[in-house]
Amino acid sequence: METETINGSFPVGITSDDLDACKEALDKLAGDRSVSWLNSGRSVQLEIKPLRSGVIGVSIHDGPSSQVTVSLPLSPPTGWIEDHRARLENVRRALAG
Repeated sequence: METETINGSFPVGITSDDLDACKEALDKLAGDRSVSWLNSGRSVQLEIKPLRSGVIGVSIHDGPSSQVTVSLPLSPPTGWIEDHRARLENVRRALAG
């Protein structure tokens, strides 16, 4: 993640359970509902809330390390959920192969 005022990276190990939870999160987002992902306490936590048409609120919380939370509104491109579903399937195929 990088902006003019924020620059950070968080190495995150992803499990197959995390991938299942990601699919569920994308399904909820497609239904215009808020989600929380990676909230096991072992890594950063991601929260996404629909704010208004075409705008989502994204919060990333680094609980295990710095306790820093960054929140910002984003206007993702049309089709972003479908794009992320395709990326998720690519990850699953790569891990299975």
